[in-house]
Amino acid sequence: MIWVILLLAIVAGLAFIRLTPSDASRWHRPIGEAENTDGEGWSARVVPSTPGLLSDLHQGMLALPRTELLAGSVGEGRLTYITRSKMMGFPDYTTIEQDGNQIKLYARLRFGKSDLGVNGKRLDGLLQRVRAKRGEEGA
Repeated sequence: MIWVILLLAIVAGLAFIRLTPSDASRWHRPIGEAENTDGEGWSARVVPSTPGLLSDLHQGMLALPRTELLAGSVGEGRLTYITRSKMMGFPDYTTIEQDGNQIKLYARLRFGKSDLGVNGKRLDGLLQRVRAKRGEEGA
């Protein structure tokens, strides 16, 4: 009997993680001060802006598996995405923002404390793919 209750609790927890709506007003906010750093459950990158870079980053994010746009647009200058983990469907949020002559990228988890470096790897991979596409050393 205890195993049935435990199994039901696990299924309910996974359903909550997978089905809880994402409130755009909570996640789609200005990034503020940022630098190239990683924290517990989050990562930030700042790169010099070049013409078309925000659009290229947007296309790069949409090309990632299990990623969708939550809010924003290239024209607005800020975009926020949800990327879900393959096995459990845990949501991570990534905001990309044009701020003057910089583009700021901020990725963070919603549930838990550690992302095991996934958000930093996602940002670094995105920047590498966009740089390669553009034929640039630095994007």
